[in-house]
Amino acid sequence: MRGIYVGILITAAALLAACAKIELAPHLKPLSKETMMLLGRKDMRIDQPIFVRIFKEESELEIWKQRDDGRFYHFKTYPICNWSGDLGPKMQQGDRQAPEGFYRVTRHQMNPNSNFHLAFNLGYPNAFDRAHNRTGEFLMVHGKCKSAGCYAMTDEPMEEIYGLAREAFINGQEAFEVHAFPFRMTDEKMALHKNSPHYEFWKTLKEAYDYFELTRVPPTIAVCEKRYVVNAKFSGSIDPAKLDPVGRCPPYQKIEPEPFVPTGIDQQIAEERIVAPGPKKRTLASIRNGSLSLTPVTASVMPADPAPTGTSTTGVFVNGWSSVSRALGLAK
Repeated sequence: MRGIYVGILITAAALLAACAKIELAPHLKPLSKETMMLLGRKDMRIDQPIFVRIFKEESELEIWKQRDDGRFYHFKTYPICNWSGDLGPKMQQGDRQAPEGFYRVTRHQMNPNSNFHLAFNLGYPNAFDRAHNRTGEFLMVHGKCKSAGCYAMTDEPMEEIYGLAREAFINGQEAFEVHAFPFRMTDEKMALHKNSPHYEFWKTLKEAYDYFELTRVPPTIAVCEKRYVVNAKFSGSIDPAKLDPVGRCPPYQKIEPEPFVPTGIDQQIAEERIVAPGPKKRTLASIRNGSLSLTPVTASVMPADPAPTGTSTTGVFVNGWSSVSRALGLAK
């Protein structure tokens, strides 16, 4: 009911804005007609869950949507306008590295009041990062094409990404996964980077990359013994999210993957790749093989994003939703 109620509010707000020629706040803008048509053509609904993959070297962010068969299908690839640092994970506050690894974004990490148009917090440091004493905070995907450790988009694609996440949250998705990779983790790319100090870490990231490529389902991710455990089923009723990141790993078995073998129209949709246009400021010449990520540097001063407000009860959307409710006379 709540999802329907909020959807009505946003739709009504759009109608009011059209009549009164009022510009809606970016985080409340409905998805565009073109986006809705693409969802329809791919047999996707706005309420279905999303999954995000980031590739540094290629400067690309992908949105995947789950369809009724439980598999995730590619929706669109967006250019990352800018990101800072080199290939390799973020180690400490001030190293200007954009994170790599497996992150989880809840509605409380969405920031409609960002200094960089719109943003969501990746959740760095996660359990793995903390187990390795890595430091830093407020690592975002945001707009404005400016980065000091974040992944920066231009504003228009950021609005679409934010809107897709908003609709998924409204309709019940508790969190979406973000897998941030140094590059597309093919065997050929791994071979090119075999001398990197991060190679062993990247081998673990590749496990998740390969699993998703095979199954079109994000793998389970756990952290124990200071390492990621990918695609594992633990004995008993153990919740992987509640493991001690530095403690011993409980007994587990690797889950047998179920390969994705689409046919007919599903195969056509699965193979289609829509790539949004836009600038990419990082060139291959500007990207090194990760060695500088081990050397701390002083971060440039950028205005910090304010913490999302109104999160004590229903998440960061509450301010936008409640203001719309008041405008429509529906607030309690």
